[in-house]
Amino acid sequence: MTTITGPTASTGRAHRGADGVLLIAAVVLSGLMAGVWFAYATSVMGALGRADDRTFISVMQDINEVIQNPVFFLAMFGALLLPAAVAWRVRRNRPLLRWVLAGLLLYVAVIAVTSGASVPLNDQLAAAGDPAKIASSRAVREDFEDPWVMWNAVRGVLNVAAVVCLSRAMVVLGRRAA
Repeated sequence: MTTITGPTASTGRAHRGADGVLLIAAVVLSGLMAGVWFAYATSVMGALGRADDRTFISVMQDINEVIQNPVFFLAMFGALLLPAAVAWRVRRNRPLLRWVLAGLLLYVAVIAVTSGASVPLNDQLAAAGDPAKIASSRAVREDFEDPWVMWNAVRGVLNVAAVVCLSRAMVVLGRRAA
């Protein structure tokens, strides 16, 4: 058995350490995003479900504006970019790379659902205008609520699966370091 000592060993440890930090950050940001979708599914939409149509529309329009902020975007896109960076760094370690890529691809699916379904629904709701002036607030709500809730659940499940894969990658990386 060959033992690596000297600069090569310390460089390898430093490389694994950086990979670990990036991977932990990826898990945290992906977990935060899964938590956003979970919070909507378990509380926000349930509470709004009790509201009258105009209140529902008004609050969802407000949420859709307020959520577009630097902190949210940092988490949302950081959860995409960090696993991509880790995948590049560990590209020669196939067992680790598989888990990182699985997490990354699942999160890409989250972004696809968000941009392909949730955002267009949000835009449609915004285009309805001032809830006090909407002729049929019931119809606007019906066109929005059920599809939005369904797509939110889809991205929530995909995001949790991404967290699981990235967490498994941390285990593989830890075993490699040991």
